[in-house]
This record gives sequence, structure tokens and C-alpha cells, in this order.
Amino acid sequence: MHAMVLKQLGAALEWIELDDPQPGPGEIRIKVSACAVCRTDLHVVDGELPNPKLPIIPGHEIVGRIDMIGDGVEGLRQGERVGVPWLAHTCGTCSYCVEHQENLCDRPLFTGFTRNGGFATATIADARFAFPLGEVGDDVALAPLLCAGLIGWRSLVIAGEGKKLGLYGFGAAAHIVAQVAKWQGRSVFAFTKPGDLTTQAFARSLGAAWAGGSDEMPPEPLDAAIIFAAVGDLVPLALKAVRKGGRVVCAGIHMSDIPSFPYQLLWEERQLVSVANLTRQDGIDFLGLAPEIGIMTQTTSYPLNQANQALADLRAGRFEGAAVLVP
Repeated sequence: MHAMVLKQLGAALEWIELDDPQPGPGEIRIKVSACAVCRTDLHVVDGELPNPKLPIIPGHEIVGRIDMIGDGVEGLRQGERVGVPWLAHTCGTCSYCVEHQENLCDRPLFTGFTRNGGFATATIADARFAFPLGEVGDDVALAPLLCAGLIGWRSLVIAGEGKKLGLYGFGAAAHIVAQVAKWQGRSVFAFTKPGDLTTQAFARSLGAAWAGGSDEMPPEPLDAAIIFAAVGDLVPLALKAVRKGGRVVCAGIHMSDIPSFPYQLLWEERQLVSVANLTRQDGIDFLGLAPEIGIMTQTTSYPLNQANQALADLRAGRFEGAAVLVP
């Protein structure tokens, strides 16, 4: 197999040939057909997330087909198309797992961070954390659903059922969530970098009722807002934009420091909450609905060995939607 490997934080990924991995008990080997590039991959490469396993193969939005099955695996078959998300393994015994909060597990493993991921021609996954994808849809188009879609879905659920929804940072996750929210009958208000008219037009093309800069106030108070951009300065702005009793959801795994802000912005029962990881039930719920919703992902494909370019383009905001690596 070949893989793009991170050996040192802050360094470029290296193209390396490796022995084919062998699945252990409860594991499957997947021939990777597509792996989307997430902003979390940037946080891993840049050393903004603590304690990665090095060397590591990044990538946690994996689509591929099972080509080897380890002992004890049930419910999956060779040749079946599956998706592998960020959450790769949980202990099953800590208080969070027992209380059906496996996204908060005390002893988790994460794909592309503490367990090798999908920037490769093959990968090993815990069979319990691989989602059957069926045969509807293109591999490249499906890949962003495995994190941008799943985290977006969890954030949307936590945001509540309000009809006026703000999305701060209109990238891979927001462009999927906007379609889900519109399907649910909500109005979407998209916030981009100030002056980014291209992304604002992209948001409107996906049905946003309004699109403007993050330094602007929406034309009417929001019921809830989700912050996808890893920018702590957006928190006070989002709190200012939501109505009394409104909720602001921080959806990223990493965010710059939140500046101090007057209590008046939080008062009147506004809520500020975060989203951490996902559960397998999130995957079952969202991936089951995705075909019905008719989500169309905007993707830019790169050959696997151009992963560094894809990361650089993501960092610079050179494309709309999501980048996807194709072996």
C-alpha cells in the first residue's frame, strides 16, 4: 500500500510505501476509494490538537470497499462499500459509554489522529465503527458526509428546532448543513469572511435566505447559530445575533481563544454549547436520511499524492465545499 504520512508536526506529509495492513479480531481492511480532507486534518498536521500518534496517516472521511475481514466480524461482507468517520473506537465501559454518550468516551481512538486514517490506498477500521453506505451515490461525493456531514448533523440537532439558523464559516460542513436545514423547512443565514462575495453567492445558490460577512448582523434575530470556523472572535458576534433564549453551538474540535464579552450578550437565557465528536447513532440517523434529502456535495478532487496541496488549498480557502483525495 501507499500512504501520505505525517512524521513530524508542522511538516509536509511524506509519500511512503508500506506493507499491506492485516485486520485483527473485530477489524476490517478497506481499499480506499476516496477520503475527504477536513479542517481537523489541518489541526492535526499543524500540531493544534494535543498528543497525536506519530507517525500517523491522517484522514477521517473515508469511503472504500472491504477487501479483508478479521475474526469475529458480523454484519459486513467482503466487497461491501463502507464509510469510516472520525470516531474510530470506544472503550464501551466508561461512564460515558454506559450512558450512551460514546462521543465523550474516556479512552477513545480517532481515525487519522490516534489510529491510521484514509490518506492511503488501504486502511484498517474497527468494524463496529464502519457504516454501510449502499450503492447509491458517487464515492467522492459521499466522502464529505463522513465528518463534515456528521458533525454538521450533530450540531444541527443540538442547535434545536428553531426556524432561523445562522451558519458562521461556510465551508464543507456548512454547505451540507444548509441543505439539510432547508429540507427541514428552516431559513439559513450564512456568515463568511467579510467581503467574501464568492462564498456568499455559493451560500445563496444552496438556498440561503441571506448571506453576508461575519462582521454583519442578520436582517432579523436568529433562533440559533452554529460556528464552524475555528475563530473564537465569532462567539460574541453569534451571541449578539441570536434572540432571547437562542443557542450558539461551537462545532469545531479546535477554536482560537474566545475573547471576553459583556454578560449582557449571554443574558436572557441565551446558551453557548460545544459539540464533541459523534456517536454511531448520529451516523445511522444522518446517513439514512441523506439519500432522501438529496444532498449535493461540492467537491474538488486531488490525487492522493497531492495531499499537501489539498491541505494548502484548504488553508487558503481556494475552493468551495470540500477537497477529496482519490487514490
